[in-house]
Amino acid sequence: MKDVIVVIGAGSIGQAIARRVSAGKHVLLADLKLENARAAAEVLSDAGFDNSVAVVDVSSRASVQALVKIATGLGRVTGLIHAAGVSPSQASPATILKVDLYGTALVLEEFGNVIAEGGAGVVIASQSGHRLGALTAEQNKQLATTPTEELLALPMLQPEQVKDSLHAYQLSKRGNSLRVMAEAVRWGKRGARINTISPGIIFTPLARGELSGPRGEGYRRMINASAAKRGGTPDEVGTVGALLMGPDGGFITGSDFLMDGGVTAAYWYGELVPA
Repeated sequence: MKDVIVVIGAGSIGQAIARRVSAGKHVLLADLKLENARAAAEVLSDAGFDNSVAVVDVSSRASVQALVKIATGLGRVTGLIHAAGVSPSQASPATILKVDLYGTALVLEEFGNVIAEGGAGVVIASQSGHRLGALTAEQNKQLATTPTEELLALPMLQPEQVKDSLHAYQLSKRGNSLRVMAEAVRWGKRGARINTISPGIIFTPLARGELSGPRGEGYRRMINASAAKRGGTPDEVGTVGALLMGPDGGFITGSDFLMDGGVTAAYWYGELVPA
């Protein structure tokens, strides 16, 4: 049986990481929309990668469990690339929390039950998680360790506390990095590793849409105030993903890698400092 790399969210970033870590392995491309998975599969097939496709809704336990069954039927799951999610411009606070926070916890739980010894995974979080103010130690622990099915019932996540989509997104992405740190303990007992990458503005079709939308001015301001003075590319995220999933990253687990060209630095200590 082949080693299997599972990619959840078949967009530019998921594909970029997969291309760096999947040579000689089977890539299972899963997305909420089958057409997205098929489009990614065609590109990877043309580049010589063996792959198959599946549909998954990360906010549904039954759907994620079905994906796990497909993956384990193909071979040993040695890699997980979780790049699915919705942005503040795409969804309500409740949907963002259900997909980005609960969905990630669900994926980590279910794939953490089957990840092979020596395996590794990456979760795509966001620079937004680094722009949320400090939480209490108890809140951090709740986001990291609350049982998945109880997560959305936390008092800090109720509608009267989370009133806009950006706040929901920031909480979700902070929660992703905290959850991965806690899951790294459990994954470690199986001899596997898991980390997060928190990208800034990466030029994907989604980001280009944001740049031309109501949040575009804010995006351009972030880029102009950053040290890099530009957005990033999916291939740059792929390079970090390859490090974290490969042998050179063997001593790295439970970590979060912020790669945003200096936007967060400018937010806290530079031209983007909030009033």
